[in-house]
Amino acid sequence: MSRLDDLVLFYAHLGRLERKLGGIRQLAGCTGRMGWPKRGVYFFFEDGERRHESGQGPRIVRIGTHALTAGSKSTLWGRLSQHRGHATSGQGNHRGSIFRLLVGTSIKASLGTNEPRTWGMGTDSGQAAARLGCSRDAVKQNELEMEKVVSTVMGKMPFLWLDVDDQPGQDSLRGRIERNAIALLSNLNKPALDSPSSTWLGHHCDREKVRLSGLWNNNHVGENYDPLFLRDLENLVAR
Repeated sequence: MSRLDDLVLFYAHLGRLERKLGGIRQLAGCTGRMGWPKRGVYFFFEDGERRHESGQGPRIVRIGTHALTAGSKSTLWGRLSQHRGHATSGQGNHRGSIFRLLVGTSIKASLGTNEPRTWGMGTDSGQAAARLGCSRDAVKQNELEMEKVVSTVMGKMPFLWLDVDDQPGQDSLRGRIERNAIALLSNLNKPALDSPSSTWLGHHCDREKVRLSGLWNNNHVGENYDPLFLRDLENLVAR
């Protein structure tokens, strides 16, 4: 089968997943009290991003999972809530979510601004403060409005999730689904299929892999995929 055939099959499996879940959810409307599985894989869509070659409907723009390190205690909802930010205030922590980091970087570029200049600087606000010779609170205050903007943008993103409650580790089935799905959907170094729209925010990202893959992913976009993962995906959806 060709990559296009595999894309059609992939989206057919997700269509069945959507029906079993009772529909797509938007991140802003989600809480931790909605019966999430402990572990899983998530698939984000984005307004204005549509498929073309593989069929009709929205295209996936981000695939992710969590707990890929042995002994990790992170949960599916914990990861989703990191991406969402605080439900009421809109505050968030882009250093705890590469998804938020990428979106914020792209928003800055689209607006033609360097502010906040500490965005993505250091692994925590304390490191950024030390580099600039200011306080941690000053860094957080300076980044607050952008965190709110990112929360608004990401809160509108619809997504699906797949229950895969295996043990944390690099060889987990969740990791296999994530990396192969990313590799399948990525347009990096291959003929473009379901290309992003001309207005996709990711075109402004400073990560070349994001721009060329058409995904809010930086890892696995340049890898080859194993078509057999589609059988695993089918079985998980059916279960």
